[in-house]
Amino acid sequence: MNLTPGKLWGLRRMADANGIFKMAAVDQRPPIKQPIAQHLGVDQAPWSEVARFKGMLIESLQCESTALLLDPHYAIPHSLDKLDPRKGLIVTLEDSLFTDTEAGRLSADIDDWSVEKIKRMGGDAVKVLAWYRPDAGAKVNQLQQDYVKRIGEQCALYDIPFLFELLVYPLAADQHQTTDYIEMQNKKSDQVLLSVEEFANPDYGVDVFKLESPVNADQADGSTQVQAIFDEMGKVAKRPWVMLSAGAGKGQFKQVLEHAFAAGASGFLAGRAIWQDAFQGYPDWKKVETALSSDAINYLKSISLLADEHAKNWQKHACFGAEGAQFTPADSSFRHQYQAMELD
Repeated sequence: MNLTPGKLWGLRRMADANGIFKMAAVDQRPPIKQPIAQHLGVDQAPWSEVARFKGMLIESLQCESTALLLDPHYAIPHSLDKLDPRKGLIVTLEDSLFTDTEAGRLSADIDDWSVEKIKRMGGDAVKVLAWYRPDAGAKVNQLQQDYVKRIGEQCALYDIPFLFELLVYPLAADQHQTTDYIEMQNKKSDQVLLSVEEFANPDYGVDVFKLESPVNADQADGSTQVQAIFDEMGKVAKRPWVMLSAGAGKGQFKQVLEHAFAAGASGFLAGRAIWQDAFQGYPDWKKVETALSSDAINYLKSISLLADEHAKNWQKHACFGAEGAQFTPADSSFRHQYQAMELD
């Protein structure tokens, strides 16, 4: 993999000086909206309540994060001014409202948002989640592949990193069918590995993978058998990758990270494992704020220390060759600009 200047700069903005990603996700929508709506006894959570919580997350977690993942619906319009400009800014592009069919799920962009708009607003990377099952309907999978490929092409055009998140999910016929944003029960490791292998194809233009555990979080027990599955995931990814928490508890996610770092992961991009316990204090905002500034921050510090000790510098990944990550100074778009300037 060669990196153009924009992609290299964006990736560096997302990591610390040692090339480790310690990123906090604040882009969740249903996992925040649904508990608020249930507590208030309404069908739709008030925008102001969701946005307020996201603002608190940004203010509380950014001090220990290298980058934050924000969404255009709540976090950006309400709290972009709260984000420390020294931190990396990742913007989510996919809508949380997906189309669920008998043959599988279909992803789509947030209305009126695009890779170009994220680049223009100063984002350091574009994040997209695609629900994917290798055994879903052929037409559904083709549409999902086409969707991801289009995003990759746009990220290449606007020279911005493409951070791609993959999640397997229950089909309509599965026993544990649900549309909630939770880890699929009894997921099969092969489904995760085959999904990663598919999108590791260079045609998709993925720069960094955001991956779920290939085994259920409660099965990440430190065994050699589980480690072998994580090792295989690292091999098929063929590029830097980080772990997502998928709603796992603090202890479970820490065990997942231990496996992932041993397999070559370069850090994490986690949300609920960090802040979910604090969110239980809602609607007592003072209680939520206190828990974020103590329990949540302490946990973030602990997994960051784990990453410091065991995660792999993304710039040293084998995909970049022996000399590590570096930009391509002869990139055609830049070369043409320089040639035009010389002619002038």
